[in-house]
Amino acid sequence: MIGEEALLEALNSTPVRDGVPTDLWQDERELSRWAIRYGGGAPAEQACLRRTRGALQAVVRGESGPDVLIPVLAEVRKVPRLDAGRLEWRLEVEAERQLAVELVLAWARVQEESPGRLRPCANSECRLFLLDRSRANTARWCSMKTCGNRIKARRHHARQRPAGPPEPADTEGRA
Repeated sequence: MIGEEALLEALNSTPVRDGVPTDLWQDERELSRWAIRYGGGAPAEQACLRRTRGALQAVVRGESGPDVLIPVLAEVRKVPRLDAGRLEWRLEVEAERQLAVELVLAWARVQEESPGRLRPCANSECRLFLLDRSRANTARWCSMKTCGNRIKARRHHARQRPAGPPEPADTEGRA
């Protein structure tokens, strides 16, 4: 079953690089490597994974409600099974939708277990997401090293600038 790490990797697969939004999953090899790492890898699942990732990004950003995820979960069943005295749940879904469904279920687990902690980076120029694991739930940036530093530097420079436009120099020699 896919967990938080895979969910964040999927959400963060559309970074901004050198000022240009990039979709790492447009490269079929890159998406295939991600899918294989998490138990998939069939070419038929790639379109479903891209759509699901886009829907999840919109939900986490607050651009769409969770109802956009319903088509991904259509006709999916979780079936109980006893194995060596333990209860396990097996997902029944077509192979090409398996990872996409697991992504949605990972998002749902995060929402249930850590409500409000999965969110977009507060840097408006960044397209990454973070899962705030801080005790106070106050993390704002995907990375303090990059986005956090940039925002703080901009604020500092803004405070150092004069409030208004510079006054014109007196050309008649008056002070």
